[in-house]
Amino acid sequence: MTTADGLAAPSGARTGSVPAGDTSHLTEGRRARRRTDTLRGWLYCAPFLIAFGLFLIWPTIYGFWMSFTGTSLAGTNTQFVGLDNWVEALGDANVWTSLGNTVWFTVLSTVPLVVVALVLAVLVNTGLPGQWLWRLSFFLPFLLASTVVSQFWVWMYNPQLGLVNTFLGWFGITGPTWLQDPSTAMVAVVITTVWWTVGFNFLLYLAALQNIPESLYEAASLDGAGAWRKFRSITLPQLAPTTVLVLVLQILASLKVFDQIFQMTGGGPGGSTRPVLLYIYEVGFTGYRLGYASAISYIFFFLIIIISIVYMVIASRRSVKA
Repeated sequence: MTTADGLAAPSGARTGSVPAGDTSHLTEGRRARRRTDTLRGWLYCAPFLIAFGLFLIWPTIYGFWMSFTGTSLAGTNTQFVGLDNWVEALGDANVWTSLGNTVWFTVLSTVPLVVVALVLAVLVNTGLPGQWLWRLSFFLPFLLASTVVSQFWVWMYNPQLGLVNTFLGWFGITGPTWLQDPSTAMVAVVITTVWWTVGFNFLLYLAALQNIPESLYEAASLDGAGAWRKFRSITLPQLAPTTVLVLVLQILASLKVFDQIFQMTGGGPGGSTRPVLLYIYEVGFTGYRLGYASAISYIFFFLIIIISIVYMVIASRRSVKA
């Protein structure tokens, strides 16, 4: 080694206070920085974690405990009752009727909300003139508040003055009393829901369609494939992940239906449209039985968990086979 003045330094001389090859000071510095970064990260996350614990974790735990008590909305009768609420809920015919209505609404709404959204996205993706207008028209209802949508469709379904029955009358058809007839009330709510929320699924499908490589369609055209063949062999398989996502989101949203039914029918007529969440609301805030309402809530929660697990098992098996 040569020093600054050009003289050769002894082979055993040190150029610094740290022995050659000693990196312990570097390792300790990295550890200190890592601890600082970790602490800073927890501090950034603290507001969310506090809110998450106060408004989700704690209410979930407290609600579960409440389901084993006789708590009322007035804050009285808080003694422990064990499984009495759960046993009563499992034997309550209204619970199972409302669960059936919830499942029926989910079935009726999920299929059109997937199919209609796909059809609308395909039509817009083909290059219709004025695409911005079509996109705005399909998505705009989704931005409206549930109160506005519900009131609008209550007027539309009015038997005497509503636009729906007026339109049917032009063809000589006598329209039903949509929201007052048990046989048509749920269908009316489903039509409202499809009109209101299909825009979100439409955007998901449209984004997925625009990500399909054009080269696939070009290759299919060279092979002589027609429009239907391209749709069946290219478009649908490419949209499979989006379809799964839309189905999962739609099923979860439909199982939680409350707003439009509460505002349009109040669960009637005769309880024919009352979903389980509306029944929980009635038991807890009209009947003042918060403990019993909590038990029904957790029964519904566990049913959703079971459905989710079954779905994940089926999906995983299909992915393995594929």
